Amino acid sequence: MTLTEEIFSQLPEARFGLQQADALWRSLREGTLPTPTVVQVDQSEIEPAWDVVICGGTLGILIGAALAQRGWRVALIERGRLRGREQEWNVSRKELQTFVELGLLTPTELEHAIATQYNPARIQFFEGPAFWVRDVLNIGVDPVYLLEVLKQRFLTWGGHLFEQTPFETAIVHSTGVCVKAGGQEFLTRLMLDAMGHFSPIVQQARQGKKPDAVCLVVGTCAEGFANNDSGDLLVSFTPLQHQCQYFWEAFPARDGRTTYLFTYLDADRDRLSLEALFEDYLRLLPSYQNTALDQLRFKRALFGLFPCYRQSPLKPSWNRILPVGDSSGGQSPLSFGGFGAMVRHLKRLSDGIHDALQSEALDRASLTLLQPYQPNLAVTWLFQRAMSVGMNQTIAPNQINQLLSAVFTEMSQLGDPVLKPFLQDVVQWSPLSQTLVKTSLAHPDLVLKILPQVGVPTLLNWLLHYTNLAGYTALALLAQRVSSGTESVPSKPQYAIRRWLEALEYGSGGDYSD
Repeated sequence: MTLTEEIFSQLPEARFGLQQADALWRSLREGTLPTPTVVQVDQSEIEPAWDVVICGGTLGILIGAALAQRGWRVALIERGRLRGREQEWNVSRKELQTFVELGLLTPTELEHAIATQYNPARIQFFEGPAFWVRDVLNIGVDPVYLLEVLKQRFLTWGGHLFEQTPFETAIVHSTGVCVKAGGQEFLTRLMLDAMGHFSPIVQQARQGKKPDAVCLVVGTCAEGFANNDSGDLLVSFTPLQHQCQYFWEAFPARDGRTTYLFTYLDADRDRLSLEALFEDYLRLLPSYQNTALDQLRFKRALFGLFPCYRQSPLKPSWNRILPVGDSSGGQSPLSFGGFGAMVRHLKRLSDGIHDALQSEALDRASLTLLQPYQPNLAVTWLFQRAMSVGMNQTIAPNQINQLLSAVFTEMSQLGDPVLKPFLQDVVQWSPLSQTLVKTSLAHPDLVLKILPQVGVPTLLNWLLHYTNLAGYTALALLAQRVSSGTESVPSKPQYAIRRWLEALEYGSGGDYSD
């Protein structure tokens, strides 16, 4: 019996889930994932009964509550029950303030939503020095409590929740969308797709394209570890394994300690399975946490695959249908997306959708402005490439560890203003430039080794995004001086102006504040 089979004998439902996820991962690698046709176009007119229909309730409730609060007629469709999972969502406290600023939670409710807190967090690569940071992804949010409060607030504000109502199809008409779900029809002015990375609408829009990169994640929450109030954000203690560099995270949880193993890779058909990765996780966990497996009591198993596409965020393919959250692929290739990415863009999206509804800016071109190009995320494709290795590439077993240790040494010397934004998936031009210059001067040999690993096309593409990041940064500073005075502009041009200003702010990392 393998270690995975032994541990999963205690968690039979998780075993089935892992097999399903592995089948999905195999289909993705082999290019056999079916491309559904769930969206059709019909130019006839309909009379919408809703302003917004949101498909996918787990994270869709965040935007749904914000829109219902503003008086829009919102229907939220969820294929199962709208209930948060038991495992906490880790985020930084500053990001959580968005819920209070938008009036979705009171300060007291926000505190009740926090299940765990820890400090500090470690970053370390192989035998290199350890770097410690505070207040980064150190808050564990209770999803069960948070979603229940948001659900009740959503209903109080006039929103309608339809549980056990799986999405079926959508027909785009000239005046709205007919959404069919759970045997019912919902006629709406705008549909939001919050069904995640593998939404059937996204699959149709992507037309079977393989992801350019994937992040595989496995882990558990278990009791039996020694008391430890610190966490790990990015730790590696092994050289390459199966043409993968393994990275680890660890967080205190209410009922134990959560540990993750993740790796960045492409979707080559010969890549290892999720079950093989889980076997490696269990094999290495005792060394990572200095605790024997037979001392642990496993509460939950965690696993997933997060595809990333260079063509992201995903632009709308139809009028009146907007992908949001993981459906849009709006996170960097270094991030898992999910809760943190949605919270970061919650104010921008809720404001933008509100403006779009008010000004009837619901055509494809107008909705595209809500998913703008963000050079600060596009530049991270080079970093993802430098943290992964191709199936047929040959590099030194510890090359990635040595590079990351050198980069984080320079970032830590530059201080928290450089280190902390990057750890929260925000890249800014000045901190990035400082890090590149210092690393190149201090470690030219390591930098030169990157070139054959990432390839010239990737480097040239990165230079384009890096130049655009500099331009966005300069324009964002200029826009701060001229952004006032747009109130007198007609509503639809005003909508476009606001979206461009937001694109500059978020695309330069200017939305970040410590």
